Amino acid sequence: MPTLTHEFVDATASDSTLRRFLHGLPGVDAVGLEARAASLGTRSIKTTAKAYAIDLAISMIDLTTLEGADTPGKVRALAAKALRPDPTDRTAPTTAALCVYPDMAATAVAALAGSGVKVASVATAFPAGRASLSVKLADTRDAVDAGADEIDMVIDRGAFLAGHYLKVYEEIRAVKEAAGAARLKVIFETGELSTYDNIRRASWLGMIAGADFIKTSTGKVGVNATPANTLLMLEAVRDFRERTGVQIGVKPAGGIRTSKDAIKFLVLVNETAGEDWLDNHWFRFGASSLLNDLLMQRQKLSTGRYSGPDYVTVD
Repeated sequence: MPTLTHEFVDATASDSTLRRFLHGLPGVDAVGLEARAASLGTRSIKTTAKAYAIDLAISMIDLTTLEGADTPGKVRALAAKALRPDPTDRTAPTTAALCVYPDMAATAVAALAGSGVKVASVATAFPAGRASLSVKLADTRDAVDAGADEIDMVIDRGAFLAGHYLKVYEEIRAVKEAAGAARLKVIFETGELSTYDNIRRASWLGMIAGADFIKTSTGKVGVNATPANTLLMLEAVRDFRERTGVQIGVKPAGGIRTSKDAIKFLVLVNETAGEDWLDNHWFRFGASSLLNDLLMQRQKLSTGRYSGPDYVTVD
């Protein structure tokens, strides 16, 4: 677990000091933020750069299945797709990870053994996070014991919105410890945080608590990843590294379905955080349907023909 600087030790000494620190962060200019996100989304990407961006986006996907109807067979099928996204083209990159519930982690680990594709598992009573800390920690340990490389946890949004920042901070620290060597992605559920100021505060709270990644959403609410909230989180990780020397990853999740959308997000990364984040160790897409569109666009670039949905598997 990262060692806190003296500044952050003081800030996390009590609820009042943590509130003072988080509310002392610069306020967000909502109009300016949304205008910049929209402006960056209009950048034109040429053919060669587009081909590179599509392969980069594929390599950044956390291929995800988080349904009550998940079965071992479905998980094994998605693992095969993570390994060989396009069975007709061996040059297509693998995805970054396969993300599943903790009870499916062992199945995913067995299917992906030795491949380099990570197994991510949601934990901490995903997606609502409404459980005791002991349950959340047991959930995390179950996933790690099953072999998960990464843990995607949800914060207690009720506690955060009530201003109980220290409770949220301490839960993240406890889950980070329970996760051991597994990398920790902290999900804010930005669609429930109501304001950009809250998203900025949650980003800093997650980072000083030991997150390896900060993540927008669960994909289970009406508003998930948007260019504006992702831009705000990219600014946060950029500023955090400038202040501490520690680099933190970003994962937008939910609602990113097309290659055009994915490329817009990559432009945001490049222009805001910088090239150091253009790697799947530091940037991920939480998605499932996105992969299919990327594969169809990839084939169109290589063959000149758009193959249509029958070209890809239905997950």
